[in-house]
Amino acid sequence: MAKVRVGIVGMGGGGSTVYKTLRFIEHIEIAIVCDLREKTPGMEMARIDGVPTCVTLEVFLEVPNLDVIIEATGIPEVQEQLERKKTKFCAMIEAQGANLMMYIIEEKEKLADIKRLKGELDAILNSVQEAIEVAGIDGKIKYVNPSFSRVTAVPAGQRIGHNIFDVSPNGALARSLRMHEPVFAHRSQVGGTGVEVISNASPIVVDGKMEGAVVVFQPLTDIYKLMEQLRASNQVIDELQSRISQISTSKYTFDDLIGSHPEFETALDLARKAAKSNSTILITGESGTGKELFAHAIHSASLRRDKPFIKVNCAAIPETLLESEFFGHEKGAFTGALKTKLGKMELANGGTIFLDEIGDMNLYLQAKLLRILQEMEFERVGGTQTIKVDVRVISATNRNLLEMAKQGVFREDLYYRLNVLELRLPPLRKHKEDIPAYVHSLIVKFNRKFGKRVIGLTVQAEELLRQYNWPGNIRELQNVVERAMVTVEEDMITDKHILNLVDYQSTIGEEQVIGEIMPLEQMEKQMIQLAIKRYGNSVEGKKQAANALKISIATLYNRLKTMSNE
Repeated sequence: MAKVRVGIVGMGGGGSTVYKTLRFIEHIEIAIVCDLREKTPGMEMARIDGVPTCVTLEVFLEVPNLDVIIEATGIPEVQEQLERKKTKFCAMIEAQGANLMMYIIEEKEKLADIKRLKGELDAILNSVQEAIEVAGIDGKIKYVNPSFSRVTAVPAGQRIGHNIFDVSPNGALARSLRMHEPVFAHRSQVGGTGVEVISNASPIVVDGKMEGAVVVFQPLTDIYKLMEQLRASNQVIDELQSRISQISTSKYTFDDLIGSHPEFETALDLARKAAKSNSTILITGESGTGKELFAHAIHSASLRRDKPFIKVNCAAIPETLLESEFFGHEKGAFTGALKTKLGKMELANGGTIFLDEIGDMNLYLQAKLLRILQEMEFERVGGTQTIKVDVRVISATNRNLLEMAKQGVFREDLYYRLNVLELRLPPLRKHKEDIPAYVHSLIVKFNRKFGKRVIGLTVQAEELLRQYNWPGNIRELQNVVERAMVTVEEDMITDKHILNLVDYQSTIGEEQVIGEIMPLEQMEKQMIQLAIKRYGNSVEGKKQAANALKISIATLYNRLKTMSNE
């Protein structure tokens, strides 16, 4: 629709009023305004709005395509000149007529706004799920929404126009009208229906005067359904909280694994390769050799790193509870099963489960574990629903599973399922050269834990640690270093801090120096042989041996050459 082009002559009080009204009407374009007084408020307003202004009728009448001229000066000479010189297609309206027109337009727009607001309100009330009923101050029912008819089965035509004091005198709406106050959580029956509801009613007050009241209500059946849904939701929340509390992720990466012994490096290289696959892994080694750390690192480097890492210590869970821990149970499956519990396998779905001390698992559970490895499915204890999972299994043991399989205490088929890839971790006594690196890492860790500033070990303390055979492996070393860190007050751990923490004499064994008096030359040979045995015959091993013996590498080579010629 084309806009109506309007020009205004006279921007005093009347012209400004007309301008203010016209500027907001969508289909009207103010093409120009004119006034002899350039500084009038109306002219300033037009300039701010970007509307062209002029101070002479000659300029005003040169504006093309004006549809309407509004003359607001009231001066006959101005009116005559405009009438004479305007085009025949242009209409001229005096300000009084324009103001009347503006009044009609304003009222029409107000009416349109009221209709639009009523339409929006009707749409809102019609979409509300709660039943709504409105009555005047005399009790005459003026409105019910569609939900009222849905809840009560009473059509709107049979309710509107009746008096609430007659049809439902005991309801919340009638009570609010009588008491002139809100009514909350009122339980009653809707008059003439027998439908029991919970209602909230409130007075309608206009300009300080009560004009009626409105009631909103729901049937008790809907409330019972909501309560049941709430109970179900709470059960889901409880299950989720239980699940979240049990889910963990890997704590260590391959950067945390320290070691330079060939066996250790072989295991580390195989572990890095294994992390890229989904094959089951069996980690073997003595207690305390770091099997769990390897499992963490493998998960952390795998494509499952963002999924759960669940640890199960098969030796720490009572045999009677082991199946429930692994596979979960349904509510009421046994005495004390007050709610459904998710098992470790279900919690690990998509991620990795680490079965520590797998050799302690009973034969019955071994059979169920074998099924999971083959089919990736199981049932909860007391349940009938088959649950499918996608879990990568890493197991660990310090026992000889193959020998146990031959003895019939471990399933041979499960052993081969678990042992697709085997990582064998060497005991600490086989790579004592890594002890300084381990100790340094532990000192950094315990400095943060205890707020200390220990910088390392003395040579004598390090030598004591090297001479000990570490039956408890890295775990025992960690325990010794932590106990030393608790007692140390200096910045170095000395042999005094170590002596009382390890059974040094009982573990020297074949490396113990015979306490008999012997020639120094013979003693020197024994020390060199002991050093080479401990550090190895490689170039690096000889350097470490020379350092331990406090001699130069050249001297060591000379002594070895002399010994070989004897």
